[in-house]
Amino acid sequence: MGLMDKVKEQAAAAASVAKDVAQKGQAKVDEVQARRAADGVLREMGLAVYLTKVGRAPANAEDDIERHVETIRQYESEHGPLQPD
Repeated sequence: MGLMDKVKEQAAAAASVAKDVAQKGQAKVDEVQARRAADGVLREMGLAVYLTKVGRAPANAEDDIERHVETIRQYESEHGPLQPD
């Protein structure tokens, strides 16, 4: 095998490793973004439940709660069950 063939082979291997690292990094970013979105939904749902309990809920509070529950179910189906921190 010639010198150029070895250089090409090593370059291809390095490119493959770099691509793998980039994919793993992107997956982690996607996971963090999904968790933040779920945290926001949980906060909104908690507020809706609180307002319902203290008698200050808007007329559509029950619909909002159901929508939030469905959003969290979808999140769990894609990312696994939520765990307390």
